[in-house]
This record gives sequence, C-alpha cells and structure tokens, in this order.
Amino acid sequence: MVHFVGAGSGAVDLITVRGARLLSEADAVIYAGSLVNPELLSYCREDCEKHDSALLTLEEVLEIIKKAEAEGRTTVRLHTGDSSIYGAVREQFDALDALGIEYDVTPGVSSFCGAAASLKAEFTLPGVSQTVIITRAAGRTPVPERESIEKLAAHGATMVLFLSTSLTEKLRRELIAGGYSEDTPAAVVYKATWKDERIIRCTVGTLHTAVTEAGLKKTSLIIVGGCMGDEYARSLLYHPGFTTEFRKGNA
Repeated sequence: MVHFVGAGSGAVDLITVRGARLLSEADAVIYAGSLVNPELLSYCREDCEKHDSALLTLEEVLEIIKKAEAEGRTTVRLHTGDSSIYGAVREQFDALDALGIEYDVTPGVSSFCGAAASLKAEFTLPGVSQTVIITRAAGRTPVPERESIEKLAAHGATMVLFLSTSLTEKLRRELIAGGYSEDTPAAVVYKATWKDERIIRCTVGTLHTAVTEAGLKKTSLIIVGGCMGDEYARSLLYHPGFTTEFRKGNA
C-alpha cells in the first residue's frame, strides 16, 4: 500500500494527525527533500527506509515502491504542502494504476494557507475579491497561453504565485500590463510557517526590487491583491441586519 501524504505548509506540527500517523507506521518514506521540512522525518520509526525524491526520477521512485510492495511493506510518498498543487502526483497515480498497486491520498495544509496565516490575511474580502487565483509565472516550465499572468491579472482577484520568485521583473511587468496598479499591495512569504520564515510586504511596483534586495530566489510565495489593503466591506454573515437560516436580522 502506498500513502500519498501532504506534509503541510512547513512547520512540523502542521501536518495532519492522519499524516503523522501514517509516517509513524511506514516501512519506507519517499519525501520531497528540496521542499519538505526534514524535521517531519522524526515521526518515522528508526528502521524506516528513507529516500529523498529530489535525487530521483519518476522511474526510480516507482522502482522503490515496487520493491516495497514485493516485500509486503508500506510506503509513504511525502509531498510538500498539499500534493494536489504542483505535486506532480497524477503521473504517479497513473503509473500505480497501471501496476495494480493500491494507494490513497491524505491532504495537507497548502503553503498558500500557511502564508495567509502568517500574513494574518483573508484572501476573500467582501467588496475586494471573492476569487483566489493560484498560478505560476512561465519560466523553464511553460504555462498555457490562456493562463498567462497578464490575462489572469485582468480579473483583479487575489493572486497567489508559486515558483515565481526568480522571475519577479517579468512578473511585475505582466501584472501591471494585465490591470493591477503599481500600488496594489503585495507580499512575499519565504518558507511560510517554518522557523526561518520571512515576510516582505511591498507593492506590485516594488515587487522586483523588494525580492532582489532580500536575496530571495526560491521557496517563497508571492501574494498580490487588494485583500492586503485596508479597505473592505463588512461581511453580511454576522451583520445584525442580515437574516440567515439560523437567525433573523433586525433590519
């Protein structure tokens, strides 16, 4: 059996209870060593076999899994954050389906949720944005033209950018060309929820300068949007004049 487990946003105690249990029971763990907090391996038994997938190809990962399966052992495939976002898991699922190997998935707290917590931000503020766009800038890995930063920026929604810290000058130009103003609030969160987390607040116009001066090149999220500003509308959910299924408003 193979268990795909989301490691959480970074802090060792932000993995799910189920994820921690599965790590403690695993005979073998294949973890994304370039991104996963190594302290999470402390949940593993001393005799657990550990493999850093940063050094491996998909084919090599599958060989480790097949060997464990042949020996009747349990494998945890530990992915950063939540494996459904930039986790490259679909190709693994398809390969395991073809091999007839059973697997399941345990979700994790994505780093974009960890970043929101660290920023004390609400991404979906009434009157500001009710949409969160999770994307990445096109670099060595292309993105579909219909999902270019410039086209997505036209929505003016909250935007969370993964894997884009080394592309901030290009990103700044495309965000502005798409419709964000230069003074739109932005933030860069390095290693959200880790012990060495750093938060840099800036604007779209100063994004590249802020990232460059901070010396950040990777392991950071970029958040753009009015949700980090000071203006927003009060939520109707708790407004005394708003009637809900559970209470009658006084208006």
